[in-house]
Amino acid sequence: MSVARVTEIKSSSAKSFDDAIRSGVARANKTLKNVKSAWIQNQEVLLDNKGRVAEYRVQMKVTFILKS
Repeated sequence: MSVARVTEIKSSSAKSFDDAIRSGVARANKTLKNVKSAWIQNQEVLLDNKGRVAEYRVQMKVTFILKS
């Protein structure tokens, strides 16, 4: 029997949502073992003082399998 755990990750990028997702998953893989999936729960952008997108942010839930 496998036991899974879910943890929440927030990640940001100046390039794109895709880049924020990829960097968040890459960072999770450095710390967590047996990462199996990620669910994007929320996306947001931060704007600069001229109304342009300055930063892309994602909030994701990462699932990983615990070893027994």
